[in-house]
Amino acid sequence: MSEERGTLKTKLFFALNGFPDQMTYQVFSFLVFTYYFAVVGIPIFQMWIVFIIWGLWNAFNDPMLGALSDRKKYGKLGKRKFFITIGLVPLALMMIFLFTVPLDYKLFYFIMIIMLFELVYTLVDVNIKGLFPEQWPNEQERASANLILRGLTVLAILLAMVLPTIIITPLVPLKTSTAEEIARIPTMYVTAGIIFAIITVITGALFIAYGIKEPEELPEQFENRPTFLMSLKLSLKNKTFVKLVICNTMTWYVLSMLTTIFPLYAIFVLGAGRGSLFIGLSLMLTFIVAALTMPIHRKIGQKLGMRNAFILSLGIWSLTLVPFMLFGEGDLMLGMIATAIVGFGMAGTIFFFDILMGDVVDEDYLEHGVKRSASFYGTNAFIHRFSIILVMSTIALVFTGTGWAGYDPNPGVDVIIGLKLLLFLFPSIALVIAILFLRSYDLHGEKLAKMREELQRK
Repeated sequence: MSEERGTLKTKLFFALNGFPDQMTYQVFSFLVFTYYFAVVGIPIFQMWIVFIIWGLWNAFNDPMLGALSDRKKYGKLGKRKFFITIGLVPLALMMIFLFTVPLDYKLFYFIMIIMLFELVYTLVDVNIKGLFPEQWPNEQERASANLILRGLTVLAILLAMVLPTIIITPLVPLKTSTAEEIARIPTMYVTAGIIFAIITVITGALFIAYGIKEPEELPEQFENRPTFLMSLKLSLKNKTFVKLVICNTMTWYVLSMLTTIFPLYAIFVLGAGRGSLFIGLSLMLTFIVAALTMPIHRKIGQKLGMRNAFILSLGIWSLTLVPFMLFGEGDLMLGMIATAIVGFGMAGTIFFFDILMGDVVDEDYLEHGVKRSASFYGTNAFIHRFSIILVMSTIALVFTGTGWAGYDPNPGVDVIIGLKLLLFLFPSIALVIAILFLRSYDLHGEKLAKMREELQRK
């Protein structure tokens, strides 16, 4: 199993999980707010209420599914592979159903569909995440596998950013749009959703068939696993885990804000107008830079330690947000360059988190004798989904305060200032908070070395 797990072929097929996992979530983050606010026409206050409901649903859904996955093995499909398999096709269908809105019931449908999306997405996501520290049991293997995984994950995110902007032009109704053009926009969103559904099924099937090498566990290990409520309690009592997850929540806040607001920022601040492809290409460059610079972050992590390198990357990320406050109409090229540069600091978040989470899982294993990877990732999903609530609360506050409570294709100067603040000020505050929590994360240096020595003896 160890030799088979370590092959390049297995790592490549394992890395395909970035498409059903991160591609689908980035499609959700990139398009859903813009679609329901600017195309469907749901006012910002109602959207904020919907996302609050969605967040409360996550409080139950995410940790429950994580603990459920840890509880038992399901025949030849194991425990992780079983849930990923049954969740793959429903997740693909969500890519379509997110954009098939009956306008007479648009608010009710919006609530229902994002809750269903979250259910099936989490079913797949926590089990993919739970596989990582189990299939790659030490830092060297994790770093090697993670480099390939993050490379293909960035490719999956690129697809989520660029493909919609090729198919959907313009992304939102403009003041120059005709009635016929406005009527075609929802159909273009559905077309993009169908293509994403097909990609999800194909890449997910290859990942399941050839990328999963789930380690065997003894029956007594399952018997010793804590119940759902006890597992949640243990996860939340783990201070190291909580600090790491709050840091992760803040970084997801920044990433979600970037993908959610940049389309509107590009159109109304930079003057992209009908240039939907400009939006996709700009975000594509962000993730290309992230992919190309991940080996640099790996080397920095090996030299400084993964936790310290993570802190450094967050500081750099914060500095690269400053230009978004300075741009105005016509600064398209400067905006594209600045968006690309953001990718360097962002790459650190993408690369380091799962490695640090693997250390948390290992430390917990030494204390309790069982690996509760999915429980930790489920609880992480529950906490970091609040980043979307924070994003929507921030957007609702700014849009309401600048007179853009309902979509208007001809916004005033206050809206322009608000869009700038959403891409600079609020993300910068979040990154400072992330750095503070990560500085108090103590599973590094000598403590981490001792933990690994104990793990090897066991």
